[in-house]
Amino acid sequence: MKEIYRTNREGISREELEQAVEELLAQYTELGKVLIVPPDYTRCYSYAGEITQIMYRYLTARGAVVHVIPALGTHMPMDDVEIKKFFGDVVPKENILIHRWQSDTVKLGAVPPEVVGGISEGLYEEEIEVEVNHLLVDGGYDRIFSVGQVVPHEVVGMANYSKNLFVGLGGRSMINKSHMLSAICGMEQALGVMDSPARKLYDYAQQHFIDGKLPVTFLQTVTSETEKGVILQGLYMGDSRRPFEMACELSQELNIVHVERRAKKMVTYLDPEELKTTWVGNKGVYRTRMAVADGGELLILAPGVKAFGENEEMDAMTRRYGYKGRDYVLDLYKEGAFEGKTMSAAHLIQGSTDGRFTVTYATRPENLSKEEIEQVGYQWADYEEVTKRYNPAVLKDGWNTTEDGEEFYYVGTPALGLWKCDDN
Repeated sequence: MKEIYRTNREGISREELEQAVEELLAQYTELGKVLIVPPDYTRCYSYAGEITQIMYRYLTARGAVVHVIPALGTHMPMDDVEIKKFFGDVVPKENILIHRWQSDTVKLGAVPPEVVGGISEGLYEEEIEVEVNHLLVDGGYDRIFSVGQVVPHEVVGMANYSKNLFVGLGGRSMINKSHMLSAICGMEQALGVMDSPARKLYDYAQQHFIDGKLPVTFLQTVTSETEKGVILQGLYMGDSRRPFEMACELSQELNIVHVERRAKKMVTYLDPEELKTTWVGNKGVYRTRMAVADGGELLILAPGVKAFGENEEMDAMTRRYGYKGRDYVLDLYKEGAFEGKTMSAAHLIQGSTDGRFTVTYATRPENLSKEEIEQVGYQWADYEEVTKRYNPAVLKDGWNTTEDGEEFYYVGTPALGLWKCDDN
């Protein structure tokens, strides 16, 4: 098939988007049953919802049966409000499937421990089972369209491509161990890097268990925040790795903000509709940590955060052990505290600062209390009180100064990029 690439830094229009997607689909003349794999609502800025709607209309008008299965990973399923906002009135709820990472997967094979050891340079040497939702294998789909946003990411360096399948529709072993591989190798060495350790792992699995075996086509987007709002600037579609590589190049240009000096005070905001747990809300930590000064403070304005984990299992693990440092978590890991739940260990390492700077979560106390936040190792502030000084409605992205002279750096949508100071 002919791959389709579109780049427009000023923004790809809705008409151009529809034309490109329909040009892609027109190449597949005999599609009786199709599966679309978009991200979940935590990636609401990806344009994947709009693309899914375009695809659904086009394919069903030509007689295809179309199912949509959001790449949830371990995240909670989308609720009715999120489904409506993401898919509009186009995709019927009965055609939206739910991925259950603990029970819905089949094993395609395994990445040998010597391969994992080579990727990690000896830091992590375990066999990693490659598991995906069984519908990819036995669902009878003529074509699987994986749709998602390429953006700097804390685990895989640059998000999407095969991660959408191996994590978004993956099972316990792959999710747990790929996250641990990344955490042990070092998150700050991976952030914004295309060929990170976790990516090399997913590439091995892609080459050995997907390519030539499952009919997958990838649709990769690049978006960014502008004065006009979030716009689509890149769309790259095809069966090969090239669309991902092209999206990475554009995302690294558009989504990595090089801050000229580290901020003693960093403030970031978590959209209450998008980010409701620290599990995903800690993008506020991951994406800004490389711009926070030693001894500084990161203040996270989190009006909608109501829990630590996206499911009961991970919530309980976070409450039990907390974000209390790499060495602390690794000692627990070696003692077997995270058996079968190593993604929790990885998450706790990545959400820790190891004392380099402090993290203050500003929540509504009826959502998460001072005691709950401090129990997991963060500082707490009352959202309503702290926003009298740091009001997200009036702050501008970048450097701000309060009336009494305090300077701080503000990031309004941390999920859309990576902020770093190149002072190493």
